[in-house]
Amino acid sequence: MIVKLHSKEEALNFLEKTDFYDLLFLANSGRKKYKGNKIELCAIVNAKSGACPEDCSFCCQSLKWKTHAPVYPLMDRYEILKKALEAKNYKVKRFSIVISGIKPSKQEMKKIAEAIESLRKNGINSCASLGLLNYDEISYLKDYGLQRLHCNIETSEEFFPKICTTHKFSDKVKTLEAAKKAGVSICSGGVFGMGESWKDIVSMAYFLKEFNVDSVPINFLTPIKGTPLENQPVLSPLEALKIIAMFRLILPEKDIRVCGGRPLLGEFSSWIFISGANALMTGDYLTTQGRSYIDDLKFIENHNLEIDYVVP
Repeated sequence: MIVKLHSKEEALNFLEKTDFYDLLFLANSGRKKYKGNKIELCAIVNAKSGACPEDCSFCCQSLKWKTHAPVYPLMDRYEILKKALEAKNYKVKRFSIVISGIKPSKQEMKKIAEAIESLRKNGINSCASLGLLNYDEISYLKDYGLQRLHCNIETSEEFFPKICTTHKFSDKVKTLEAAKKAGVSICSGGVFGMGESWKDIVSMAYFLKEFNVDSVPINFLTPIKGTPLENQPVLSPLEALKIIAMFRLILPEKDIRVCGGRPLLGEFSSWIFISGANALMTGDYLTTQGRSYIDDLKFIENHNLEIDYVVP
């Protein structure tokens, strides 16, 4: 059975009235219909860390918060390539270069472009998360082989000012519009458990649906000491699973990708697929430890699922 939710109001009403296990059943049916039994893996490298002038309340890399986040300049392309090749050996389909800050400098852009070119020459699907880029900058990287741009909207437009004041939701949208114009694939999602309401979550999902993004990364907040959200209660595993299921139902044909914060699921980790997820970030996160490539490959195999991996 496939459910179609045509409006935010319909989705909120459906979520309120639908039993949790029925919701998961419907989400899993959608995953199987549109994605089969294949799970896609992606991985990232924190290619430039810390010293960020932005004030995103969930992020430990901001200069404004007193945390122990590592601080270092942009890695060279050989170090980035080394990490990408390691990921490729474990059937990771996409590899993303992530940096802190508003956007790269011109010198950094050239180095990132060279790193993307190295990934392309080694048969690696490239992605990048580089802040608030414009059309010319994205087109420049595309010429070197960039296939996908990642830029999270983080939350709903209404809730956004409560988690960031140094840039606006509309600035994120401009970057997504530039990526669409440049003709690269788009990955955009956000962080859940920051104090947002279900109305905010549904509003965010419909924005991504209307924008027709290709991949939706779902991150669950891991409160970090020193940030404004250090005392924010973490989501329960069932709340987290419900979020995954809701995104599958609203964006049935898209990649629903579980990324940061997976450990909070605990014994319910094995439920992410029946909740509708068809993609995972594997390996380490930006500043926290994730799951090893080997563990995630076994995790998927133990669920009798296949790795969505074809050498480009």
